Amino acid sequence: MNTKERFIQRRKRVRAKIVGSPKRPRISVFKSNRYLYAQIIDDAKGRTLVAATEKELTAKGTRMEKAGLVGKLLAKKSLAKKIKTVVFDKGGYRYHGRVKALADGARKGGLEF
Repeated sequence: MNTKERFIQRRKRVRAKIVGSPKRPRISVFKSNRYLYAQIIDDAKGRTLVAATEKELTAKGTRMEKAGLVGKLLAKKSLAKKIKTVVFDKGGYRYHGRVKALADGARKGGLEF
């Protein structure tokens, strides 16, 4: 099994267990080669409630620092829409590095998961 197949299998396994509801929407993470994206999604309606990306940041820093800032930005936007508790969907990515930094930033910003 190659890397792409393992990634897809891991993503399917995570999504089978995690579902966002109106009370606890889902944070979805996507990494491209250049940027990190995060969305808060209500799976019942199929709507994106809040989104944040590295493109919105003006601060300079390492990719890890920017990931933490994206998490804080996502938390700030979600608290403005009165979303406080969420479930974290890491997708097919391992929970370390930039994905973990984003989650920690969101927790520091005030989100609970």
